[in-house]
Amino acid sequence: MADLANISDAVASQFRGLNARNPGQWPLIPRIFAALAVMLAVIALGWFMYWDGQLTELESGEQEEIKLREAYTSKVQQAVNLVALRKQKEEVGEFVASLEKQLPSKAEMDALLSDINQSGLGRGLQFELFKPGQVVVKDYYAEQPIDIKVVGNYHDIGAFTSDIASLPRIVTLNNMNISTGKDGVLALEAIAKTFRYLDKDEVETQRKMATADKKNGAKK
Repeated sequence: MADLANISDAVASQFRGLNARNPGQWPLIPRIFAALAVMLAVIALGWFMYWDGQLTELESGEQEEIKLREAYTSKVQQAVNLVALRKQKEEVGEFVASLEKQLPSKAEMDALLSDINQSGLGRGLQFELFKPGQVVVKDYYAEQPIDIKVVGNYHDIGAFTSDIASLPRIVTLNNMNISTGKDGVLALEAIAKTFRYLDKDEVETQRKMATADKKNGAKK
């Protein structure tokens, strides 16, 4: 214990009467402590001036990386959706094209009316009425109604309606009414509707009418 006390007194004595203006003349132990203090101060200063900035930059970089990953994931998803949308667009385009092929032009309407008439005659039906009505022009197509009345037996009338549905052009039978005539003969009354696409002049007329309607609506 005496040796430890002597050592403690010896160390303490080196810290007495130190001249702060001339640390180079200090004893060894105070100089070691001073050097350690300076080193710790330099490390602390470096931490706050350099490493702290580096850590902040690193955290900022990590946040930016997260944002970039999210943006990349979003763009990948958009690309996947875009491929699906393009495929759907192609399918819709093909479907529309197939429908357009079933729509005759204005010049082909007479041939289609003849096909409807021949479908009935070919089944041995007698036309008591075959009267094309007023053409109804829509935005993208025109509708041609035809009042018809055919007379014949049940099977022939059924075959006639099937033939109409099988025509390469779109023809529908509407407001059908079947009645029994003399000798059990059936009479079918209906409105056949067929459709055609508009020619350039009709499309332009419809476009002008739509523009005029928009202007009139805006004024109101």
